Amino acid sequence: MADRESMSEAQNPTALQEEYLKSFEDLEEGQLIDGKVVEIGPESVFVDVGYKSEGKIPIGEFLEKPQLGDIVSVVLVHKEGKSGAVVVSKNKADVKLFWKKLRQAYQDNQPIDGKFIRTNKGGFEVDLGFGVIAFNPISKADIVRVEDPEKYVGIASKFLIERLYSDNKVKIVLSRRAWLEGEVERTRTAFFATRTVGDVVEGTVKSFTSFGAFIDLGGFDGLLHINDMSWGHVTRPKDYVKKGQKIELVIIKLDQENKKINLSLKHFTPNPWTLFEQKYHVDDTVRGRVTKLTDFGAFIEIEEGIEGLAHISELSWVKRVNHPKEILKVGDDVDAKILGYDIEQGRVSLGLKQVHQNPWDTIEERYPVDKRVTGVVKKVTNAGAFVELEEGIDGFLHADDLSWTKKVKNPASVLKVDDQIEAKVIEVDHENRRIRLGLKQLSDDPWKSLLATYPKGSVVEGEITSVTDFGVFVRAFGDIEGLISKSNLGQPPDETEEAALAKFKKGDKVKAVVTDINVSGQRLSLSIREYLRSLQRDEMAKYIHDEQDESTVTLGDFLKNKGNDSFGS
Repeated sequence: MADRESMSEAQNPTALQEEYLKSFEDLEEGQLIDGKVVEIGPESVFVDVGYKSEGKIPIGEFLEKPQLGDIVSVVLVHKEGKSGAVVVSKNKADVKLFWKKLRQAYQDNQPIDGKFIRTNKGGFEVDLGFGVIAFNPISKADIVRVEDPEKYVGIASKFLIERLYSDNKVKIVLSRRAWLEGEVERTRTAFFATRTVGDVVEGTVKSFTSFGAFIDLGGFDGLLHINDMSWGHVTRPKDYVKKGQKIELVIIKLDQENKKINLSLKHFTPNPWTLFEQKYHVDDTVRGRVTKLTDFGAFIEIEEGIEGLAHISELSWVKRVNHPKEILKVGDDVDAKILGYDIEQGRVSLGLKQVHQNPWDTIEERYPVDKRVTGVVKKVTNAGAFVELEEGIDGFLHADDLSWTKKVKNPASVLKVDDQIEAKVIEVDHENRRIRLGLKQLSDDPWKSLLATYPKGSVVEGEITSVTDFGVFVRAFGDIEGLISKSNLGQPPDETEEAALAKFKKGDKVKAVVTDINVSGQRLSLSIREYLRSLQRDEMAKYIHDEQDESTVTLGDFLKNKGNDSFGS
């Protein structure tokens, strides 16, 4: 029965038309409907929207010429126009569809197309089409800082809608930066998913830092560290790559957790350390170039990729080097000896001083004890002076060795820096690298002469040079001074030592007996009391001698006759 009903309807076109018209009557003007292209003329396109007449659309409303049978969306403007035909508009339909798409994009956080058309205060105006203008803040126009906004005008791009609201009129705020960041993140994620260490990638040199260069790999960066630009020493990254240059690099590290990528240029060539032991050995002398100076030594490149360290202690046998810059500068070509190496760590220990003989090995041959030498005073201290005998070889002249007779408390009063002096080598210590010099040793020791000329008990005459609380000093032999302590001034028994000391004045001439000569300690002790006693002994001896000439006299007789004499007391 159902088939008969269908056949009946098919055979009754009037009924079908009435059904179509009834459904069309349910539509409202301004509603969006679909139509089918049934005819294409030179100026118009006719669309069947299910009404008794087709809608007529100017062909200019189509961006591309449609094809027969195409389904297009139109807005029902009037169900019947002046001519009685239905009036539709594709332009109005496109606008409706655009806003529908716009709201959907906002809800789904999907990008839309737009174009920067002009700058304004705080950002850009963006043409979204159909006369819709949106705003994109300058801070959200790019993932890098916008230095010149005018350069962005005319750029077509995709944007994300941040705000879509109506306040008397529709306002749309966009963010191109958010879309770019999303694209970068998607690209980076794909990179980590498809790339492995050892892969070769292409990038563009983006910017430089002190430690290398950042390479743009497609919106995200990889780091080309300064140490990965060459197997050799790199001082300036710009010597190896240029900004904006497209280069191929090897991936040497992928840190997916922190989204970091390390790249390398040097891995395109073999590591020179693999051939090190075939070319170099301990104690070999090599030629290299100084590449860097530090507080602890100098780095020397002996070939590209092979760099060794000459520690500051290995720079000179004789010079006290406080910093390598005192004897080296970057760029110097030097000879060095290989002291050791560690291939796994990529390290070579070098020595500059080992290329030459240690001058201290033959120091005793060149500066034997008692040799007269000439040198220049380089430094004066409270203890003495350092005298340069040859480059890097100093001798020390102690204050005690400046004079046989004077106690020099301040060597600077005798010696000045840059003075050229003559001295004698008095000691050489090869093990501790010390040479001791003497100035006074150039002449004979006057204390020895004093001992030979004025042995203990000798009478000397001298001039008082000073009076102190403990005695008087007397210049007795050349510049040698002796001390007469106040207990040896020879005062009478009834006179105090202080009273006796007060009688002596500087410049007085006195006679005294030598009681002690300490040559090593350079001390001369004198006594007026002993001198007076010697005079008494001489007088007594003379008296006894005179008495013996007249008759035989005993000591008892002498004492009997002189019983009240003060000498005897």
